[in-house]
Amino acid sequence: MSSTDSVSKPTPKPKKNLALHLLAGGIAGACEALTCHPLDTIKVRLQLRGERAAASKMIGLNAASSQATAAAQARAKANFIQVGRQIVQKEGFFSLYKGLGAVLGGIVPKMAIRFSSFEHYKELLADKNTGLTSSAGIFVAGLGAGITESILVVTPMDVIKIRLQAQRHSMADPLDVPKYRNAVHCAYVMIREEGAGSLYKGVALTALRQSTNQAANFTVYSFLKGKLQEMQGSDNPLPSYQTLLMGFVSGACGPLFNAPIDVIKTRIQKNPSKESGWVRFTNVTSGILKNEGWTAFYKGTTPRVLRVAPGQAITFMVYETVYKFFTDMSKNVTVAEVEKAHLAATESNEQ
Repeated sequence: MSSTDSVSKPTPKPKKNLALHLLAGGIAGACEALTCHPLDTIKVRLQLRGERAAASKMIGLNAASSQATAAAQARAKANFIQVGRQIVQKEGFFSLYKGLGAVLGGIVPKMAIRFSSFEHYKELLADKNTGLTSSAGIFVAGLGAGITESILVVTPMDVIKIRLQAQRHSMADPLDVPKYRNAVHCAYVMIREEGAGSLYKGVALTALRQSTNQAANFTVYSFLKGKLQEMQGSDNPLPSYQTLLMGFVSGACGPLFNAPIDVIKTRIQKNPSKESGWVRFTNVTSGILKNEGWTAFYKGTTPRVLRVAPGQAITFMVYETVYKFFTDMSKNVTVAEVEKAHLAATESNEQ
């Protein structure tokens, strides 16, 4: 082999330690959930209120109660800040955290699966010589990561979370006992009353939502990261504020174009049903169009963007920071072990 051949071949990028994804992703996901969960609760209430308003209107007409109808219409016009205030006033501040147990219970495996499966798919699609993955490959890897996490973790977690968030009860009143007391109890009741399959209601829509989210998320994030590193002339980790901004921009992309998927998914997962998946999908979709109009498919988009974008910003910032910390720590441990072994060998030779 000539010297020019050895120079022309770029050095393959070192593979990431997949074992650290569980820890880094879990910590990042927990920080994201604790910070942004109230916005998710408000988003779910906004997505469900059209359904409730339609039901209240029918009850009001049958009972000839214009006052009840007017109250329902007023609630239906409330924006996401007003909805949040209503939840706090009527149900207590901690009602904004309904379903948090289900999220925290699934966030560690969810983030571990997301990042590790993305890295795995990205490596499979990488160029064999350079180890680099094209933008199209990153997009496909994001799709795969979203589908994987949807099937293994996100769907049952979402179903339980939505059931808990949809309950209108005061967490400040100990006598106001809801049907579902917590995430574990919700899962138990659903399996007992509806079967284990009820935890996978809307799995196809969840997979579609998550795959498009992660495809856009990782593609935009990787593009911005590459451009910033190119501008700064270094492959070193970017400052935390830059990963925060990149995560915010990339996180906002998904919710802006797959909002209808999320609304339909929420409606399907909220109520028990014995209908087949396709029948339920068509009934819910046609019901929304008939009773609320096409704009209902974008209900909750503002709080969802406000929930997902900063959530992804926090996730990427914490993930990159934690991953770098533990990677550096493992390198330092390795160096210390090498130096210790070298010192021991030197001392033995001197003896």
